[in-house]
Amino acid sequence: MQETPLPVSQITQQAMGTIMTHKAYGQNADEALVAVFQEVIRLEKLLSRFLPGSDISQINQNAGFIPTRISRESFIVLNEAVKFSKTCPGCFDITIEPLVNLWKIGKERNLEPEEILIEMTIPLVNYEDLILNPFENTAGLRNFGQSIDLGGIGKGYTADRVKEVFLQYGVHSAYSNLGGNVVTLGTKPDGSPWVIGIQHPRREKQLIGAVSVLNQTVVTSGDYQRYYIDGNGNRRHHIIDPKTGYPAETDLMSVSIVSENSLVADALSTIIFIAGLNKGRDILQRYPQTGAILVDTKMSVYITRDLSERFLSEEGFEVTVLK
Repeated sequence: MQETPLPVSQITQQAMGTIMTHKAYGQNADEALVAVFQEVIRLEKLLSRFLPGSDISQINQNAGFIPTRISRESFIVLNEAVKFSKTCPGCFDITIEPLVNLWKIGKERNLEPEEILIEMTIPLVNYEDLILNPFENTAGLRNFGQSIDLGGIGKGYTADRVKEVFLQYGVHSAYSNLGGNVVTLGTKPDGSPWVIGIQHPRREKQLIGAVSVLNQTVVTSGDYQRYYIDGNGNRRHHIIDPKTGYPAETDLMSVSIVSENSLVADALSTIIFIAGLNKGRDILQRYPQTGAILVDTKMSVYITRDLSERFLSEEGFEVTVLK
């Protein structure tokens, strides 16, 4: 007797500067998707630096003056971001926004900031100037002109919350793509794993391979997502190195992190991209439950050992398993 397929529903929304797609299977799929849609909007109102009323915008507006009382959720995200800033110094800093705003990559005409402006802005980037008070639930920046950008961690937290919302509605098979942050719940309805394609960093409609995941997230950072080529032929991408003030110069073109925690995956994809292959490999050893797919500037592919039986590369790619 043939089994009746589970009902499937899908919804698309524009939020957090990207197009998101959510798909759910099961009797409560429609209700779950509405709740997920609303949850993303709620979190964007808390975490987006582009919305004047958000917690992050309020902190930025009050920089150098007074601390801001924020929601418990915003406090948790900021606290996690500070932890990554401490454990991976120079590779992650949530006070990077003044430099991001200076470059404006993908936002306006591609004009490289003058070196003197970059040098003047770098001192504003210092996560140690973010003062978090867990007793008052406040956050404040020490100096006027400082500001926070949660672009390297906010969607990760949102993806984790999306997963929780699905579970609250009794959905055990779901998939969400939050613009480069893919989160899966359970398996496909037929019991097979989700298969997530990994984008070729130089060819828009081509993959380097695909990874099978169960109840995990896949987050990718790369130099091909928002970029321009300057007059000297240099690729100026959106991932800014907090040490130099320039788009990160690294031997990696793409970093995909596979984990059960999307917030961790989101932060690590940026951190390892900036750190580069060798230093990034050392950082990954601190996260034994986390897998990675790295593509270097020679188009060589490196994967962590736990993914060796779950990653299938396209023909023509040399794959090395990291030790």
